[in-house]
Amino acid sequence: MAEIIQKLTWPDDEHLKTGVDFSAPSDKVVDGWLMMSNGTPVTLILAGYLYFIFYLGPKLMEGRKPFNLKYVMIVYNLCNVVFSSWLCWQLLGDPDAMSYIYQYQCAPKSRHTNHLVYKMNSNSWFYFVSKMFELLDTVFFVLRKKQNQITVLHVYHHANMVVSTWAYLKYIRGEQGLLIGFINSFVHIVMYSYYLLAAFGPRVQKYLWWKKYITKIQLGQFIIVLSYCAYLLIKNCQFPKGLTYYAVFQATVFLILFMNFYRKAYIQNKLNKEINKTKSS
Repeated sequence: MAEIIQKLTWPDDEHLKTGVDFSAPSDKVVDGWLMMSNGTPVTLILAGYLYFIFYLGPKLMEGRKPFNLKYVMIVYNLCNVVFSSWLCWQLLGDPDAMSYIYQYQCAPKSRHTNHLVYKMNSNSWFYFVSKMFELLDTVFFVLRKKQNQITVLHVYHHANMVVSTWAYLKYIRGEQGLLIGFINSFVHIVMYSYYLLAAFGPRVQKYLWWKKYITKIQLGQFIIVLSYCAYLLIKNCQFPKGLTYYAVFQATVFLILFMNFYRKAYIQNKLNKEINKTKSS
């Protein structure tokens, strides 16, 4: 499996004539990190996640009142804001990393001479862990009896991000993943900041007029990712093209799903309110 993925993601031997080593062999350091030796732990966690949110959780909550998780949600959302901010700072706060991305935008250094490889991999692991942590979003929906919020978009997004970030770190580790992860982490700072404030209750919620702009920011995120990937492909950058194509596919799917969500939640909902208001008049 590793050999197949590597062939799909990394340039062939013809590209090695440039003097840059593009191979992404099995990394003993990465393989030694939690949940990275093989895919069994991630598979079991996702299977348990899906089983709980669709069957076990709703069954356990039958006949029970929703849990009051106000303070749990405050701590949880605060942790997500702090963690996402830290992930962004790992890139912005490192002059070497910023310089590397600027200078080697299309031609990354050999992985044998690039001193930033370990940092890129370790930060990617923490990013992967954050996606595992975010599975609690859905668990909290179940415990608060908000099953209607567990949509196809929600589940696909969370499960897919876990699988994608794990596979990226295990098999690919392309530099273009860093900027994509940075953009996503920045969006999550805004998103979980909103959830953090909303968790304080109605007295704060009435001032949160900017909820719909979170979805617009998310849509902007996917457009930026698509533009960035198009740039890499047009410039024929020496990055693993399989990863770029995969990012294009995922960004397109998410863009469509989030556009559909925005249409239903804001445009269609506003239209229905106006129609009802007209009928009442």
